Amino acid sequence: MKITWNGVYPAITTKFNEKDELDLDAYNIGLQGQLDAGVDGIIVAGSLGEASTLTTEEKLLLTEHTVKYVDGKVPVIFSISEQSTAVAIDLALKAESRGASGIMILPPLKYFASDEETIAYLTAVAKSTSLPIIIYNNPVDYKIYVTLDMFAELSKYENIQAVKESTRDISNVTRMINRFGDRFKILCGVDPLAMESLLMGADGWVAGLVDAFPRETVAIYRLVKAGRIDDALKIYRWFLPLLELDIDPKLVQNIKLAEVHTGLGTEHVRAPRLPLSGANRERVLKIITDALAVRPELPEGSWGAKVQTVA
Repeated sequence: MKITWNGVYPAITTKFNEKDELDLDAYNIGLQGQLDAGVDGIIVAGSLGEASTLTTEEKLLLTEHTVKYVDGKVPVIFSISEQSTAVAIDLALKAESRGASGIMILPPLKYFASDEETIAYLTAVAKSTSLPIIIYNNPVDYKIYVTLDMFAELSKYENIQAVKESTRDISNVTRMINRFGDRFKILCGVDPLAMESLLMGADGWVAGLVDAFPRETVAIYRLVKAGRIDDALKIYRWFLPLLELDIDPKLVQNIKLAEVHTGLGTEHVRAPRLPLSGANRERVLKIITDALAVRPELPEGSWGAKVQTVA
């Protein structure tokens, strides 16, 4: 399925039950909430999906299941975050065989690769598959910065098509556009910088709080792209305290707690993660309940799977 790299792409959470097994029934509820809101793609087995605790078999099962569930409505993107080039290539091939429409890939993990090594890693994966690729550029959390000069090298490969821009430097959106024009699609990967990034010309949003608040996320994107900035800003200002839960070391637990309160998920996480507790839980819970108490009414036509543009 063709990926436009425009719109909202949830980094979907992985649902578990009390026995620490995949909970596909709960997962389906979350997926349906995203589809109903009108998202433009689904990203599976990412950092927010607790990829580091999933087995390869679980990642591929989730991919197959998601492809079957969405049934061609939106593309499914498989996330690769590995240490070894060989393992990354193997996963790319297996994801393609399971029906994934694209790949999101981080630079090598754990080993601090040089620019040359990072380019070699990313290009080796690109050469191994026909799937379109989005590069996850997050030097804050993962320490390797994919620079503009590196993107110039990567531009030789047609299936490297987009970047998840998570440098937390809003000017980098403009730098990418100034250097490359429309060669690479740019998707914001930092929830509290999403509207700013869209206003600077970003094409989409790889979102986290969308898992709990899909309608609001889609509405902001569509309203901004329709030029209805004031309408988008009202939602975004309400949303910001929630969006800031995405840039916290316990973002998975934060977002899963929010999903519980919007009926789109469960709080179960996989060890070594533990559910939020104590004062931190109370702090996050207050942010969620305060927001829900004044949840805004969304403009008609600003979300929904059957609505393609905002009137």
